[in-house]
Amino acid sequence: MNRIAVSPEVLRWARERAGFSLSDLRSKFPKLKEWEAETSRPTMKQLEDFAKKTRVPFGFLFLPKPPEMSLPFTDFRTVENQRPQGISPELMDTVNLMLRRQAWLREERIETGVGPLECIGTAKLSDDPAVTGRKMRRVFGLKDGRTKQIPNWTAAISELRNAIEELGIMVVINGVVGNNNRRKLDVNEFRGFALSDPYAPMIFVNGADAKSAQMFTFAHELAHLWLGDAGEGLSGFQGLQPPDDHDVERFCDQAATEFLVPADQLRDAWQTTSDIDTAFRNLARHFKVSPIVIGRRAMDLHLVEREKFFDFYRSYTQNEGRQTGAGGGDFYNNQNTKVGRLFASQIIRAAKEGRIGFKEAYDLTGLSGNAFQKYARKLDIMLP
Repeated sequence: MNRIAVSPEVLRWARERAGFSLSDLRSKFPKLKEWEAETSRPTMKQLEDFAKKTRVPFGFLFLPKPPEMSLPFTDFRTVENQRPQGISPELMDTVNLMLRRQAWLREERIETGVGPLECIGTAKLSDDPAVTGRKMRRVFGLKDGRTKQIPNWTAAISELRNAIEELGIMVVINGVVGNNNRRKLDVNEFRGFALSDPYAPMIFVNGADAKSAQMFTFAHELAHLWLGDAGEGLSGFQGLQPPDDHDVERFCDQAATEFLVPADQLRDAWQTTSDIDTAFRNLARHFKVSPIVIGRRAMDLHLVEREKFFDFYRSYTQNEGRQTGAGGGDFYNNQNTKVGRLFASQIIRAAKEGRIGFKEAYDLTGLSGNAFQKYARKLDIMLP
């Protein structure tokens, strides 16, 4: 049986990039430790199985050293969010799927005569980010007093997501690759990304993050779209604090906080108190944002000390995780965030009218057969 000489460095890179230890793969590849030590060599079939397991293109395993796999857009992440092994297979597959969805929707809109969105790319880095945040509020009708009719901040973010999709911006919130719950996205690797396009702009928020933190990422990525091509890229930052030394991230940070909690309104509502926890929660109910967004904004405006905010942030997100758990909910309702009502409605109608084949529609949505039919009915679209 022919044995193949492969670089141990490449094998180690593929394994670590996929998040596996040697012990994780011992049962399937009992000689892997020896392959990496070059005391043994794999067969062609073993290499093919190894490539599938680690989700690495088969040809990469024959390279003399690990390849540099880069994203197709700007990486705005802090160093802490960049993995030594490079981009994970989960992130890369998610980005590629979103790019395919965007390309399809762009072509669909152009062919059906839908015009470009005027708000995309209207901001410049030389603009005042707070002014941009206020312009974003006006576009979505976030007027003073509006939040009194909304019961809580989780309902507010749902309403905002719907308003953004109604404008024509695709929104996806997902913590796994497609509908594969075994392929989880890592919030330590990224929080979200924005794909700029005048016809089919997209926001992706990592659903593995705490729900209270997702609200900030949502607004942050929206600000990226206001910058257009200059703002397209991947975001990753610790404790809701993008780096100060990056112009784009700093701009989007400041625009997002003004969009969610205008500075003058928070100053007017702020009451000095030693009980920071209660203050954040009361103001969260008033502004219909999460308490950690209030805390983040209060820190920016020097209403609370940095250490107090981060103490609250760590405590709140840890408790939130224990209370809500992971996953759950109705499968078809979850598709409204995992696929997005905007994209799903467009592609289901296109399949119904024969503008796209069902096989491609299944591939792009991650739903097939009966699941695709049931979700269509959820959206009040009857398929033949």
